[in-house]
Amino acid sequence: MKKIIYFALVFIAVFSQEMQSQTKKWTIEDCVNYALENNITIKQSQLDSQLATIDKTAAIGSFLPSINADGSHSWNIGLNQNITTGLLENQTTQFTSLGLTAGVDIYKGLQNQNRLRRSNLAILAAQYNLSKMKDDVSLYVANAFLQILFAKENIKVQNQQLLNSEGQYKRTEELVHAGSVPRGDLLDIKATVALNKQRVIAAENTFLISKLSLAQLLQIDDFKNFDIADSNYPISESATMLLTPEAIFNKAKESRVEVKIARTNLELAERDLKIAKGAYQPSLQGFYRFNTRIGYADRITGFEPNIANPTSIIGFVEGSNQNVLQPNRSLILGKPLPFFDQFSENKGHNFGFQLNVPVLNGFSVKNSVARSKINLEKSKIALSQSELDLERNVYTAFTDAKGALNSYESAISALEARQESFNYAKERYAVGLMNVFDLEQAQTLFSNSQSEIIRTKYDYIFKVKVLEFYFGIPIIQKQ
Repeated sequence: MKKIIYFALVFIAVFSQEMQSQTKKWTIEDCVNYALENNITIKQSQLDSQLATIDKTAAIGSFLPSINADGSHSWNIGLNQNITTGLLENQTTQFTSLGLTAGVDIYKGLQNQNRLRRSNLAILAAQYNLSKMKDDVSLYVANAFLQILFAKENIKVQNQQLLNSEGQYKRTEELVHAGSVPRGDLLDIKATVALNKQRVIAAENTFLISKLSLAQLLQIDDFKNFDIADSNYPISESATMLLTPEAIFNKAKESRVEVKIARTNLELAERDLKIAKGAYQPSLQGFYRFNTRIGYADRITGFEPNIANPTSIIGFVEGSNQNVLQPNRSLILGKPLPFFDQFSENKGHNFGFQLNVPVLNGFSVKNSVARSKINLEKSKIALSQSELDLERNVYTAFTDAKGALNSYESAISALEARQESFNYAKERYAVGLMNVFDLEQAQTLFSNSQSEIIRTKYDYIFKVKVLEFYFGIPIIQKQ
């Protein structure tokens, strides 16, 4: 029984969550926030920022000493020198060598310091790039959202026109039966009804494509069940439009990331040039080496007289610190010392300094400096170009916003006139003073003016958002 209740609760929770996801109405804030968290391009920019942080860790590591341990174990088979006795013997011996090497840069033409400063600039540039990507995605989402709103309202307009045409068809049918108008007028209005149905279908398709575009931008697979909240965006003149384009440009020049990215790239190029020039200078490294060895052959423990084969040998006597000449004696060999005893007795140290002075390296340093100078000049040009582009974009956005406002106001006046003209045309047609062709023309113009006012409304809203965006006002303002 408990299992049945458990599975029932799980089913209800999953089902309710599924229904909630299908019926959720996305606001523009929801869309922008979701895109900032899930957009693929933004995720790539975030990974670039993480790579810049890793590069800084590598730059910090260049100040630390490098420490490496090594070891080897070898077998010598046949006639070879016994490393313990120093004699040639036909045998198999084993030998272990252990070592530890440490090195540190004392001076390297300030390259390590410049690389660390460059890594900090690279992190800053990655952050600016991420910020710009978020701004661009926010603009794309806002535009796609407004396109859906336009498509939604356009469907309402086309459906209303279809209802008007169908109503006109019924009235014309009555007039035909009454003999007031010819039957040809009824056929013409029937064709108009079919045309309006096509326009409704086209508007619905546009709405579907608009939803698909926004859903793909948000990385949502089930775009058919995706829908946005019906929001009413009143038209009001933005305070930003009361400013001059020069004031908006000066503010954008200080705050927009496009210019900040160009400036940071210029600083990166300057730092690269310093790093390249650092290779002209001498470098000084300190080093330390510890090594020891362990042999597995018998060791010399002493000497004994050898009258039968008189000779003089040199052997290292255990307990002494030097090789001693031993005339007319032979070796007395014992077992090898334990591993750790040999490790302690055979250890050695080596340390010092190494100075490297660049003299001629196939013009590699010279060419690297020359390339860095060219990249520096390119960065200066890019900075100037980014400021010019920003100025052009600001003036264009300002002009577009002004023009969009004028278009919207003109569309309002045109709609009022077309409304009156259409009402007057219906009255004249009802009394037989206008033919059906002129009536259809008046209705088409009225329908187009309704669509135009919707288009100009959302076009104005978006272009004002772009202008405010350059002034430093975010697309979505936090409450």
